Amino acid sequence: MQAISTLTVRQYPRNENAKVIISTIYVGADAELVRGFITTPLEQAVATADGIDYISSESKLGISTITVRLELNYDSTKALAEIGSKVDQVRGDLPPESEVPIITVESADSARASAYLSFASNILQANEITDYLVRVIQPRLTAIPGVQEAEILGGRTFAMRIWLDPARMAALGIHPAQVREALASNNYLSAIGQTKGHLVSVNLTADTDLNSVEEFEQLAILNEGDTIIRIRDIAKVELGGETYESEVRFSGSKAVFMGMYVLPNANTVDVIKAVREELEVIKKELPKGIEANIGYDSTVYIEEAISEVTSTLVETLVIVMFVIFMFMGRIRTVLVPIIAIPISLIGAIFLMQLLGFTINLLTLLAIVLSVGIVVDDAIIVVENIERHLEAGMGGMDAALTGVRELIGPVIATTLTLVAVYLPIGFQGGLTGSLFREFALTLSGAVIVSTIVALTLSPMLSSVVLKSGEHKGLAKMINHGFSKLRIRYGKILRVALSTRPVIYACWILLTLMCVPMFLLSPKELAPEEDQGVIFGIVDAPANLALEETSRYTESVNGAFFSFPETSYTFQLTYPNFGFSGMILSTWSERERTAQEIKPLVQQEFAKISGISVFPATPAALPGGSDFPLEFVIASTAEPEEILKYVNLIKTKAIESGRFAFPPIIDTKIDQPQSEFIIDRDMVSSLGLDQRDVGADLGALVGGGFVNRFNIAGRSYKVIPQIERIGRLNPDQLQDIYVKGPEGTLIQLSTVATIEDSVQPRSLNRFQQFNAVKLSGVFMGPLDQGLKLLEEAAAEVLPDGYRVDYVGESRQLRTEGNKFLPAFMLAVVLIFMVLAAQFNSFRDPFIILLGSVPLAMFGALIFTFLKMMNPNMPYWTDGWTTTLNIYSQVGLVTLVGLVAKNGILIVEFANELQQQGRSKLDAVQEAAEVRLRPVLMTTVATVAGHFPLTLVTGAGAEARNSIGLVLVGGMSIGTIFTLLFLPSIYMLIAKDRQACSRDAEATKCSQLTQHEA
Repeated sequence: MQAISTLTVRQYPRNENAKVIISTIYVGADAELVRGFITTPLEQAVATADGIDYISSESKLGISTITVRLELNYDSTKALAEIGSKVDQVRGDLPPESEVPIITVESADSARASAYLSFASNILQANEITDYLVRVIQPRLTAIPGVQEAEILGGRTFAMRIWLDPARMAALGIHPAQVREALASNNYLSAIGQTKGHLVSVNLTADTDLNSVEEFEQLAILNEGDTIIRIRDIAKVELGGETYESEVRFSGSKAVFMGMYVLPNANTVDVIKAVREELEVIKKELPKGIEANIGYDSTVYIEEAISEVTSTLVETLVIVMFVIFMFMGRIRTVLVPIIAIPISLIGAIFLMQLLGFTINLLTLLAIVLSVGIVVDDAIIVVENIERHLEAGMGGMDAALTGVRELIGPVIATTLTLVAVYLPIGFQGGLTGSLFREFALTLSGAVIVSTIVALTLSPMLSSVVLKSGEHKGLAKMINHGFSKLRIRYGKILRVALSTRPVIYACWILLTLMCVPMFLLSPKELAPEEDQGVIFGIVDAPANLALEETSRYTESVNGAFFSFPETSYTFQLTYPNFGFSGMILSTWSERERTAQEIKPLVQQEFAKISGISVFPATPAALPGGSDFPLEFVIASTAEPEEILKYVNLIKTKAIESGRFAFPPIIDTKIDQPQSEFIIDRDMVSSLGLDQRDVGADLGALVGGGFVNRFNIAGRSYKVIPQIERIGRLNPDQLQDIYVKGPEGTLIQLSTVATIEDSVQPRSLNRFQQFNAVKLSGVFMGPLDQGLKLLEEAAAEVLPDGYRVDYVGESRQLRTEGNKFLPAFMLAVVLIFMVLAAQFNSFRDPFIILLGSVPLAMFGALIFTFLKMMNPNMPYWTDGWTTTLNIYSQVGLVTLVGLVAKNGILIVEFANELQQQGRSKLDAVQEAAEVRLRPVLMTTVATVAGHFPLTLVTGAGAEARNSIGLVLVGGMSIGTIFTLLFLPSIYMLIAKDRQACSRDAEATKCSQLTQHEA
């Protein structure tokens, strides 16, 4: 109990799955300029750092963003330091007008905040709300233990906006760069120092900076004779916002969000619970007119999923106890294996604490699975002891004899299971990182259960179990097992007498496993209902924020057209947006997120003016908005690459298997007007290019000059032509630029406008120009990728390459690791069994007689999975895909089903050594071990069966592993009981013949000696 209370709670095990993001602002620069002078040199520098999986970048108007995805479990702190050093090396090569690159590291767990808080007001402006959050709310929330960051989203930080009037400037003879120079010279932060007298010292300062709208308005731009031109004469000054390019809404009302990020080693559930409690206190102290709400809380899903797993654990315990009772028939007999369950689970949790593991969905799944496994050894021991009691032994003798007979098989089965989990826990990659805690937790539970079965269970049995005739239910059960054993014996004799037929069937079932595995639908992980559906908004490149917001109101209406919607959130930008509908709790709705998502897509299709695509959160950390992300890279220019990508997109649409036409990230639809400078005219008028560019940038760019102070915080000073003066490029031809000797020359005199269409952004991947296709394939992700790969192979010329990001990359890197892990598990089991049995034949019998048959039984439940999940099919309720959960289930199945073979082969060898023929020995061994085999199998199957029925949060993953284990164990056990004895007859050593040969040799040697 102490261990449970101290373990950290997370959604997934902690791992280093991070990316380093380098953001560089170059105000006013177009995408081509940003790519050539910022993105390319930075990429070349950081590409030489260690631990990089891949580098992608995006260059667009005013900003370069480079994403360096690190290799899994590479030290992100080390990578951050090295990449920072690489960036510093080329900082001097970047344009001086660009800002210093900002380098941040982001883990897969923190790609989205653990919770988003919403603050809205009908009275205050967004910049006023933002300032209140920064000064009052943010410090209080970041002070909560475990909070890493409280990031403000959609806020508008205060800025001194100086809205320039070009007509007034021209009339008064002021050019744009002159305004920036005046602001830079007259808004100056003094750092004078202090006087030093013999007795006293005095701190000094000077009033050289500006702090209010009035002071900025009074700033003199030009002073000639009696004429003083101030900023107020040529501009309107206001305390506005840094940017007006985003809007945030909560359930349709304008708001400001605050994202709560949790430290990697903190208990997410407890931290967000503390945030909720603090928010309730904050609500009581908010200024009049501000409302606060929880916009999104990921811990709701975590808590619900953990609650579901806990409920499944309780159900499993009850079912396993009931099954044991129905097999044993007596309360006394049931008590012994039941006591083994809590002791084994407590031991496993204690080991979790020692190893620094967390309580997460996978370790809890391991605990659920262990309930059906840890009881097996105790059942076998108790059943064997009871068999000796029925033969007339006393309690102590029966316990000692029974446990001595089973020490070998029990240890062998335990080592077999541990050998199975070792490849899972240490195979590396995402699967190993996620399932390491799962594998070691389950292994710990099995080891503890073995110790309990070989020590505590015999001791309890010697005291609790009583000899004597069975009565009542126990008599009925024993009688039933006797009849079942007789029938099984008859069937087994027929099977052993027709062994060629058995061998043919075994070969057929084994060979069928290959096409069933290859043809089973594959994906990285099943899509989970996490209680939220996102809406990705793609708007035309030339839309303003106001127009895009008008369309996104329809998106909000589409969300609320579903009764399952609890509330919504929206982040809108001029040509992009991200929104989401938070669904009511799982118990309050009948439809899942997967069932609602196609209906949401239908509603989105009715919205004109913008494109909206529904998406659900990635099933595993490291994914992104869409599961399918396919990259085509080349040294060719984006326009050339795009021609081939469109051909691939057409083939994808023609397949009819995509939820919506795949999205291409490179869009050549950005209107651009270029000022063509007449260089001869510039020269003849005494101008220079630098002055023309500086004046244009000062008017239109929106870059900040310096900062000013309000109540202890600094804010930017931004001069820019007011919006009414830059509604279209033609208006800018009327502005005036600096000429010789302070004269002004109209821009149209030296420049003309040439319109064109350019890409919204220039994207690169691994330092190549790249275009990415993203989408949702209606079927297993593997099939969607194969479709695009085949199309790419048809249309792409030489010099082009394909690659993957997000979940698609995870699938391609992790999808090929199952077979090596599976083969390693088989090899380890073989080595363990060879050492245990001191034979190479017996491990072959156990593995060949159980593993292929269990694989066949399990693969039935993946092979029959319907390809298109949006088309109802009769197998939908009891089939799954091949994913990392079902693959872990298949590897686990190897160890579980091998236990049955161990029990039979070990006893058959013992009977041969007692003088039975090989045929009689295996016949009797199979019949005697029938009851413990069935008892352990039914206990395991019953313990895992609740996983196949669960619904709600995290259900898909548990269904997947549950179906494979239940199906494979059930069918595999039946086949093992029928096929393994025949395989024993084919491969096993005739120990009785060996014994006779040895005896004959001994006698011959004795006779010679006597002679």
